[in-house]
Amino acid sequence: MGNGAKPLSPIGAIVAGGVVGWLFLSDGNKVATTPLAIPISRAMAITSLALFAGLLFGLPVLAKATANHAVDLISSFYRSGSLVFGGGHVVLPLLQQAVVPRGWIDNDSFLAGYGVAQAVPGPLFTFAAYLGAAMNAEPNGWTGGLVCLAAIFLPSFLLLIAALPFWGALRHRSGAQSALKGINAAVVGILLGALYTPVWTSAIYTPSDFGLGVLAFLLLVFWRTPPWLVVVLGAAGATIIAAVV
Repeated sequence: MGNGAKPLSPIGAIVAGGVVGWLFLSDGNKVATTPLAIPISRAMAITSLALFAGLLFGLPVLAKATANHAVDLISSFYRSGSLVFGGGHVVLPLLQQAVVPRGWIDNDSFLAGYGVAQAVPGPLFTFAAYLGAAMNAEPNGWTGGLVCLAAIFLPSFLLLIAALPFWGALRHRSGAQSALKGINAAVVGILLGALYTPVWTSAIYTPSDFGLGVLAFLLLVFWRTPPWLVVVLGAAGATIIAAVV
């Protein structure tokens, strides 16, 4: 819990982006929206929100009180899943801070798993399954993977249930639409921050590393190379560079 302040910084940036968007990005025109058919009652939504908040603030207390690694693991991954907005890559620094400093997994294994996760389809949150399986302490293996995967996805489901009954009315308001513009802009900055730390700072050390990264970017963006093939080529390129240098 000693590092608990840092994961809140992305939330601060998102809140600031929303405030700036609400104050300065309104053009006075509402964007046309399609009505939503919501099968969830407001009572269910409020219950889901209460459960979300209870777990977010209660799990760290329970983990500290019991000193149980499994509870601490669930708390860390649940908190990481709760503090993400706008893209799975935002969760990367949160997960690294949750597992690497505590010795649950070393940084090289963390980054190797992240690289492999880019080669498979699906959301980046599935990276949590790899981390759970590769943990040094139990629960690990299949059990750890399932525990971490469930813990990181659970906040999304609870928040979705909590927001749906109110979202239909909220999204018609011009102020909410303006706030979302600012939030989306802030998320771009957070994603760039996630690219720099931990990816850039942990992988780019020499001009050769930089050149390999640029080549991978060109393969993805301009030549539309499949991500799995970019990962394979990148690994092969890094092996060749290491052998030559």
